[in-house]
Amino acid sequence: MNHRIRHRRTTPTARRLAPPAILLAAAVATAGLTLGRADTAQADTSDSFTTRCGVHFCLNGKEYYFAGANTYDLFTYGSASGDTETQFMDKARIDAQFANLQADKVDVVRLWMFNHQDWHGFEKSKGVYDEQEFSQFDYIIQSAKAHNMRLVPVFENYWEAYGGIDARLQWEGLSGGQPGRAAFFDKNRCPGCFTSYKNYVSYALNRVNHYSGVKYKDDPTIFAWDLMNEPRYQDQSAAENVNGTTLRAWVDEMGAFVKGIDSKHLLGVGIEGHGAKYGFGGDEGNPFVHVQQSPYIDYTSAHPYPTESWANLSVDQTKTLIRSWISDSHNTVGKPFFMGEFNVHNVDRSAWWGQIYPDFVAAGGDGSAFWWYEDHNVDSTFGVQAGAPELSVFRAHSAAMAAKSGLVNGTSSPSPSSSASASASSSASATSPAPAGSCAVHYVLSDWGSTFNGDVTIKNLGSAPVNGWQLTFSFPGSQQVTSMWNAVPVQSGKQVVASNPSGYNTSIAAGGTVNFGFSGTSVTGTNGVPAAFSLNGLSCGTY
Repeated sequence: MNHRIRHRRTTPTARRLAPPAILLAAAVATAGLTLGRADTAQADTSDSFTTRCGVHFCLNGKEYYFAGANTYDLFTYGSASGDTETQFMDKARIDAQFANLQADKVDVVRLWMFNHQDWHGFEKSKGVYDEQEFSQFDYIIQSAKAHNMRLVPVFENYWEAYGGIDARLQWEGLSGGQPGRAAFFDKNRCPGCFTSYKNYVSYALNRVNHYSGVKYKDDPTIFAWDLMNEPRYQDQSAAENVNGTTLRAWVDEMGAFVKGIDSKHLLGVGIEGHGAKYGFGGDEGNPFVHVQQSPYIDYTSAHPYPTESWANLSVDQTKTLIRSWISDSHNTVGKPFFMGEFNVHNVDRSAWWGQIYPDFVAAGGDGSAFWWYEDHNVDSTFGVQAGAPELSVFRAHSAAMAAKSGLVNGTSSPSPSSSASASASSSASATSPAPAGSCAVHYVLSDWGSTFNGDVTIKNLGSAPVNGWQLTFSFPGSQQVTSMWNAVPVQSGKQVVASNPSGYNTSIAAGGTVNFGFSGTSVTGTNGVPAAFSLNGLSCGTY
């Protein structure tokens, strides 16, 4: 169910409201920020990529917790006609919005990088990418950097707002709508959907920002990418609703595709976290655990809207729900948790936020982003504008998240990339011994018969860091590694030695973890978990 259908259909309203933006631009033009005018500390921070270290995010080798917000229409600021730099986009309005976000202590902004409509469309027709709209997104990235913020752009929309996957289905001669749009995730039913999505993602990741000269895939202003806003493979079968097999296969394929192009950024799915087991929504073909266990995905997400009529949760029930997600994310999936959307309405919002946010921090949540921060009254249900009383609660939440950041040393783990071809010599660094019994390995096998994935987490149980690491294990059969990320493989027969790459992921902090994954081929029926693991030549336990 599209539980926020009203604000997902605000595009025409936003277009009608565009003229007042001219007045806003005139009011703030003299206050517009000069791009790149950040102080030294900000510049140093913004030049670092956010990574994953075990079940938390990391920045500069230390755990990183953030408080964020969504924007719905930021990419539509401007007339969408005329000269690109002075008319099509409204730079002053973009800067003013980021200035407001910064003043309210927003660290990360989740935002749309999709639209198939004529007005401010990124891809108005199949395979035709609008240079002016992407130029506007170039400026959005630059303004975010100037205001010391990071971005989570979303590649596509499950819902109909701004066209979504319905448009891609229509390009292939298929109808959209729910549940018909499930065909998008089935390669047998819509192979062209897979191709058009990949082509768009490839174009975006490889785009060179015309202001900075930096490709999107190389810009640390990007915190992470979301594959899609709230994907699901719903009501195709009772088994699919529970197991999410088809959506997981799509996530694996698209995740591998993204990582093959961009090895530097984190990647999320963008799902809502619905499920009968959580008492929030139903089983919709997108189970929280299974889908986000994909080795190509770096964090989990969920989008709680507890006061919607179909949810009808109390504050305490909402706390329990969020804690369940955090627990499953950390303890079962083994990844950070991002509350990618959240809000309430028809209640005292400040009171709710005042209870939910502190409990989120106490439960170990890694990042949050409320829905949504608007620059004028577009959405009377969920929109939050500068000066709203609930933002004082949010600023306190941001301070609490900042206070947790940087306190615990972590080991940065950049996202997967297809780096198996790199030679072992690229990881050359002296290794320090790991005392016997002071390490443990968690190995997750995803077996598809003739192909498989392995996801490996090494935990340092000792009191000193392990500087430089090599993990050795042997396959039970004739498995062959075809690609590996976050480590460099050398395989001889059944034995595999996975070593830290050069320049990152090089040490395992005391009590910390490192994670790597790989894809491989195998003979159907012969796969299994390796029987033993050794770290720098000494035996490890398993967990």
